[in-house]
Amino acid sequence: MTRVAVVLFNLGGPDSLQAVRPFLFNLFRDPAIIGAPSFVRYPLAAFISSTREKTAQANYALMGGRSPILPQTEAQAQALQAELASVRPDLESRVFIAMRYWKPFAAETAREVAAFAPDEIILLPLYPQFSTTTTGSSVADWMRAYKGPGRTRTVCCYPTLDGVIAAHAALIERTWAEAGHPAGVRLLFSAHGLPQKVVDGGDPYQAQVEATAKAVVERLPGNWDWTVCYQSRVGPLKWIGPSTDEEIRRAGGEGKGVLLSPIAFVSEHVETLVELDREYAELADHAGCAPYLRVPALGVERAFIEGLSHAVVSALAHSGGAAPCGPWLCPSGHAKCAASARRG
Repeated sequence: MTRVAVVLFNLGGPDSLQAVRPFLFNLFRDPAIIGAPSFVRYPLAAFISSTREKTAQANYALMGGRSPILPQTEAQAQALQAELASVRPDLESRVFIAMRYWKPFAAETAREVAAFAPDEIILLPLYPQFSTTTTGSSVADWMRAYKGPGRTRTVCCYPTLDGVIAAHAALIERTWAEAGHPAGVRLLFSAHGLPQKVVDGGDPYQAQVEATAKAVVERLPGNWDWTVCYQSRVGPLKWIGPSTDEEIRRAGGEGKGVLLSPIAFVSEHVETLVELDREYAELADHAGCAPYLRVPALGVERAFIEGLSHAVVSALAHSGGAAPCGPWLCPSGHAKCAASARRG
């Protein structure tokens, strides 16, 4: 049987309060996050991680003292492996996890994959929308770490993959129905933000986020009042907008509630469980924005897992390199698109 190793990439998160500072250091020393020479980036990462440690620890304490991202990614890996066994029993598929900023790191996972001795390797980021700061960084990290056998293909993005769109739409409809189908609610698609200069430099992330949101709205029944917004802004740089907090205030000022869907998050972590569920819920209350409803992240929603399985099987037909899955091609002007060289 053909041996297929599927490597799921995700951000990772601290597994204890003591791990918060080294996790932050790993994040900010990444040249994809801070594009400065190492002699500047390393001391800057040390400074940022030390100054943010206590605030971040307080946030993780609200979640039981650790990030839930690894156990949730493990659940996704198990569900995907079972789905692959069902749809392609002719393959010996095994799903691995490589986190970017905390354990299991790519180097550890690379050794496990090499010991499996795969014929084919599918790199599958749990970031449906490509960015140099997420998928790009994770793939580069993996390529440095892996020295074993197998032909490698990368699913660089899947922003309009049917399984992703169907899962988002189902969760939105379910959340709205459980709230009693309230009227006067604006649908906010909230994604993690990026500095404007990253997008201006050719990163396709914003275009892909907006494509995902548009496809979800087209899948939903009825006519929705909706917009895309961006959260988690840090530092003095100009970030892409509008910001999620601005949109919550705007909805409140117009006498509307919000139904907030984390459109670029496939698992729950600090940006959803603290920023959305606590900080923005409090903001909504002060802004008179009611109801404030939050849609869950994709998790192990059936359609999403089926979509990931389809992405793996489709990638096996690639000749190599990076390619998107689903009906999506980046428009011109996105020079940092991972598949642009393949198309050109």
